[in-house]
Amino acid sequence: MATAVQSVEATCLTSRPAAEAYLGGVCFKLGPPQLIGAELEWLTAQPPEHMRPDLAALAEALGPHTPRTIDPSSPAQPLPGGSAVTVEPGGQIELSSAPYRSARELCDYLAADQAVLADLLSSRSIFMSSEAADTRRPAQRVLQSPRYCAMESRFVGIGPFGKLMMCNTAATQISVDAGTDPAAVEKRWNLLHAIGPALIAAFACSPRLHGVPDGQWASQRMRTWLELDSPRTTGTPHAADYPGWVLDVPLLCIRNEGTDWTAPDGATFADWVDGALDDVIGRPTAADLDYHLTTVFPPVRAAGHLEVRYLDAQPGDQWRVPIAAIDALLSGPGAMAEALAAALPTAERWQDAAEFGLADLELRAAATALLSLAASYSPDPEFVRLLDTAAERCCRGQAPSEER
Repeated sequence: MATAVQSVEATCLTSRPAAEAYLGGVCFKLGPPQLIGAELEWLTAQPPEHMRPDLAALAEALGPHTPRTIDPSSPAQPLPGGSAVTVEPGGQIELSSAPYRSARELCDYLAADQAVLADLLSSRSIFMSSEAADTRRPAQRVLQSPRYCAMESRFVGIGPFGKLMMCNTAATQISVDAGTDPAAVEKRWNLLHAIGPALIAAFACSPRLHGVPDGQWASQRMRTWLELDSPRTTGTPHAADYPGWVLDVPLLCIRNEGTDWTAPDGATFADWVDGALDDVIGRPTAADLDYHLTTVFPPVRAAGHLEVRYLDAQPGDQWRVPIAAIDALLSGPGAMAEALAAALPTAERWQDAAEFGLADLELRAAATALLSLAASYSPDPEFVRLLDTAAERCCRGQAPSEER
């Protein structure tokens, strides 16, 4: 295997304590919680017959906004509202917002960038679909980068769900500041995990997925994450344990100057630090650990800020509702305490939430309570209305696509 790519941060990591100390500073940036961001994904298709988009057509449509995974020479300029455009392995298109100081500002800029993106893509007959799971096409990867080749190779060895996740699903992800100090980080971390199952149920809208072996789940998208690679996707319930967990996740790939980024089977980053791979590749640098962080996919990921990764893509413009909900539920000590109390009865029921959704009465009650609580704490009149409507929908046991 070729030598690992060197970067600006070329400090070698020679012990597990050094790696954990480095991760502690990288994963949790401390400061007053002020900012919120989001990533929105859409399935894409071209005529005829709902084909996956051609990469050349995507580059022509996006012009200077083309991501470098498609054109390494692209300036990859953000859209006018500050959102970066990325393309996922199956041709899904994603907007990654800039961070903003309010959910209202975030949603306004994202909506504007969504409209710009849709116009750009339509110029080459590429259309965006706000579906969380592809029900029409078998999983097929259009990006052939070494990262995604290595990813598919690992996931295919586990089962069908990895490739389905990569190519046939879309999510709504929400990012928030980690917290003022370690104690605050732990509280925010705990709450985002505790409310996870109820919010999965509240926003589940992917009951079908092309190529799923069997069954109908409320969120087939979340099902793919639960079944594809548990050492990489389960995460840890405590923020303080996150650096150690990251080091013990098997390597997904090792960047190098060639095209084969396949990692030694079963080797973890901790193994690499401890010298177990010295005969294969040199000791890792801090930059290698930074990259490894992008290959772990827990329900809540620490990336300086906290990324909520467990929500389905929402129909139409309903992605505003989970953004408003997360923002309100984290808005202060009172909201957080009430939200935790409402969520605790269902806090560990991740699989039940994905499988049964609002059909489970306990999850339905928790989802309704959390959205009603979010409405009571939201400072924005429009968000209050949207959250109240969503709470009423949950109380009736209806998915977002059934909202009246």
